[in-house]
Formats: sequence, structure tokens, C-alpha cells
Amino acid sequence: MDIGLPQWERGVHSRQAHVALPEGTVEEEHGRDGFYGPASHLYRRHAPTAWTSVEGPARHRAYATHDVGPTGPWPTWLLVNAEVAVGVQRVDRAGDFLRDADGDLCYFVHEGAGTLRTEYGPLGYHVGDYLVLPRGTTFRFEPTVPTHLLAIEATGSRFRLPERGLLGRHALFDPSVVEVPDAEAVDEIGEFTVLVKRAGVDTRVTYPFHPCDVVGWKGDVAPLRLPVDAIRPVVSPRFHLPPSVHSTWVADGFVVCTFAPRPMESDPEALRLPFFHRNVDYDEVIFYHRGRFFSRAGIGAGNVTFHPTGLHHGPQPAARQRDAEAAAAVAADGSERVADEVAVMVDARRPLTPTAAAAEVEIAGYVDSWIETEPAAAPSGP
Repeated sequence: MDIGLPQWERGVHSRQAHVALPEGTVEEEHGRDGFYGPASHLYRRHAPTAWTSVEGPARHRAYATHDVGPTGPWPTWLLVNAEVAVGVQRVDRAGDFLRDADGDLCYFVHEGAGTLRTEYGPLGYHVGDYLVLPRGTTFRFEPTVPTHLLAIEATGSRFRLPERGLLGRHALFDPSVVEVPDAEAVDEIGEFTVLVKRAGVDTRVTYPFHPCDVVGWKGDVAPLRLPVDAIRPVVSPRFHLPPSVHSTWVADGFVVCTFAPRPMESDPEALRLPFFHRNVDYDEVIFYHRGRFFSRAGIGAGNVTFHPTGLHHGPQPAARQRDAEAAAAVAADGSERVADEVAVMVDARRPLTPTAAAAEVEIAGYVDSWIETEPAAAPSGP
């Protein structure tokens, strides 16, 4: 633990983390507070994920969200704790208006297009958009194309932008690329229902007029749209940056990160794939949207992975083999390597619990994807 003493160094190790590992070793980061706190790096002869079996509730899991059945007005939650819920939702047609009194909502559009109708005004949405709704906002989706959404509910606090420190406030994305609705009152008489969710239970409120009748608004609370293509990742050609550098939204008890297309490290001594770690202090959830996921093999678009604290994870053997082959090809032709992927990660400070709905779409044997199919060769070197 960090007790104010200088960094200790023992045995064989790299002078710079994630660079020029001693021959025949793999590097593991044992850190606190996700990737923000004190850390040590252990140089091992074998990958800490090279197990022969894992049994128990802390095992890694994966879920096929395309197998989630038709959803109701609210998302189907897969992983939950007291501060955050992560799930998916399908919307094929406009339904009742909704108002979440339990938390702020962040949606990521995996498939589909249409209009997010809100009392502040409409926001058009497309594949790859983040849509953030403050707690208590009246809204509904009006799809023109059937829509598949990743949903994140912040029940402990609101969604905020991360601190950007030395990078400056325009890093990752300029605040001006975030869109808010223009007021557009809908003057329509009829019968309109708003479902108000409080403590997980709906209350039905019926109006004789359209609930989006706002002719104007001002302030600093509003629905938001952020296109993922507007995110400009921070990268380093000589050092593998931790996932925290990709933070997009923060809230009490969790952070949302976006892995967007980016150049990979070009220094031949630098790690390219994520370093092994045991995720101390944070449960990790990743939703895979599109592309070739450079640290995972056998995971497709629309899948969710869940890595609880305590159990090591890092690139799977098939991903490490694929990386080695790609690196050899780049060395031969001098081309630039790009991580061509879009994925959304939620790191939760408190343990997440899988729901019954998650059990129904769990991908069997995911934790076995780290098992070497052939005996690993004994490493050389010290």
C-alpha cells in the first residue's frame, strides 16, 4: 500500500512500465483505485490467466445481448449495484413517454436511428451516439429504424465530464460537439401517458395534451447527444496508456470509457495489448459495438463481457497470437497499425451482481477462452 515511502525495486524488472519487458516475462499491474492509484508491476514467467479451470462467482462472464428478448418501456438490466445498472433495450416503435425518477440515463445506440423526443425538444440519433438524459426528464424514443441500445443508469449521482488535467478542456472532444435540443413545442390534443419510474415501480400519469409542449428553455440541465466519431482518443506511440485515459463520462461510483479507433504503439519495445491486471477495486464491463477487438478473440458486436475484481484478465492467447502476427507484418511493410474498434466500458467501484435476465443470455465457457490450447513453451531469460 502507499504509505509515503519511495518506490521499492526488487529482482528483475523493467525500468519503464509497459516497455522493454525482461526476456521471457509477462507484466502484470497490481494497482489500486482502478488505474488512478498506487501500483506495482510484477514480472512473471507465465501469464496469470493461464489457468486450467475457474469455478465460482468471481469468474469472468460474457453475455449475448442480441439474445435478450423483447424489452418493455425500460431497459433489461444485466448487471446492477446500488450506484449503477447496465443493460440493453430494444425499441421498434414509439410507445408511452417515460420519466426516470431513480437515476440519470445514458444510452449508447448500437443499432437503429430515429428521434429522441424530449420535453426540451427533439434530438435525432444514429448508430454510435451517446444520449444522456438527466433524472426526471420526460422522453420517448421514436425510431425510424428498429433500435438496439446499451443502457447505463446512474442512481447515485449525475453523469459528468471527466477532469482532463494537463490535456486541457478540449481534449478527447471539444464541449461544443455535444448537442442539446432546440425547443420545439408539440401542440397536440389527445390522450398521452407518462410512465414515472420511482423505486423501480411505474406510476401512470395521463395528460389530455402532448407532454412535449415546451416553447423555450434555458439553464445547464438538458438532454445531450455525443457522437462517438467526435471522440479523439489520446494515444502515445511509445507507451501503452491505461483505459482511464479513454474516460467519457464519470459519476459517483463508476466511470464510462470509450475505446474508439486509434493508432497503436509503434515503438517495438512498447506493449500494444493491455497489460495483465486483476482489476482491484473496480468491476469491469465492456460492451462491444463494432470493429475487430484487438484484445479479445471470439467476441462479437453486441456482446458484453464482465470481469469482476480479484480475478486476473488481459489479452487472450488467440489475441496475443494475432497481435504477434500483425506486428510481424507491420515490421515487414512499415505500415501503421490501428486499433479499429468501438467499445464502451463501465468500471464500477462496488461489486456488480448479474441479474436473472443476464443468466438467460450468458455465453457458456467464456472464462475458458484464456486456457492455452497447447502447452506454453517455457520462457527463456532470467
